[in-house]
Amino acid sequence: MTISEIENQIVTEFSFFEDWMDKYNFIIEMGKSLPLIDNRFKTDQYLITGCQSQVWLYADYRDGKVVFTADSDAIITKGIVHLLIRVLSNQTPEDIIRSEMQFIDVIGLKEHLSPTRSNGLVSMIKQMKLYAMAYKIKS
Repeated sequence: MTISEIENQIVTEFSFFEDWMDKYNFIIEMGKSLPLIDNRFKTDQYLITGCQSQVWLYADYRDGKVVFTADSDAIITKGIVHLLIRVLSNQTPEDIIRSEMQFIDVIGLKEHLSPTRSNGLVSMIKQMKLYAMAYKIKS
């Protein structure tokens, strides 16, 4: 699936919920199925700076696509990083770099996060795009 198709899926899923508490619960449930990072990557080297909670993000390059895994010590953050991985993992570096992550604004995620969580969201996206840039240069 393309990034745009995945984003549309997420927007549709979130449209079923009217209340933001229900949307938060949905995000928390998503966090429970996050593709977890291998423990050997839960080091400072893979820790994302700018997040309120600890978030480790690892990227691998397989068959021309970037594959992300992550973990966090906060359940809501696990759900947020799961959303990002769902959209950007298994995509080409070029597609990741060009992605605008429009679903975030469409579902209203950024405006319903605390300023520190919102900064963390931006930091996670930035790190994912940096990984994609690095793999684009290598390929």
